[in-house]
Amino acid sequence: MKHSQSYILALTLSALFTGCVGTGPNTQQGAVAGGAAGAVAGAIIGNNSRGHNTAGGALVGGLIGAVAGGTIGNSLDQQRGTLYHTEAEARTRVVVAEPPPPPPPEREVIVERPAPDAVWVRGYWAYTGEGRRYVWVAGHWEAPQPQYRTFVQPHWSRQGDGYVYVQGYWR
Repeated sequence: MKHSQSYILALTLSALFTGCVGTGPNTQQGAVAGGAAGAVAGAIIGNNSRGHNTAGGALVGGLIGAVAGGTIGNSLDQQRGTLYHTEAEARTRVVVAEPPPPPPPEREVIVERPAPDAVWVRGYWAYTGEGRRYVWVAGHWEAPQPQYRTFVQPHWSRQGDGYVYVQGYWR
């Protein structure tokens, strides 16, 4: 692959991954932004290495970046109180008559646990509320506060005559 094609591939992957930055708490945003930055850096390093392995570099860089970004975002969530600990805190104001079905799950790649207390949060489709769309949030490691050990996956909950979307939270 030529150098210009490699950079275009890396920038395209970056643009795809950063398209959902504004859709969740800092943990999700950090994982997405870190993955995008890591993919670009990995693609450049992979392209400049012997064998010009741009795609492999982008994949590895993206995974490492997502873990690092998610960890940093998680610490911001802890400081700012944007992590939810009950269903009532995590409940959104989106009320629909019938929840739209999410697409099938994407393939998970579990990387090495970054810390002994880290808990794997498997990937899920987060509902954006915009045009009844979902955005994939890749599985990632999170270090929860000591009193929390279980991550409750996002889900729809019946409320009155409709359903509300409940964001993922720790309990």
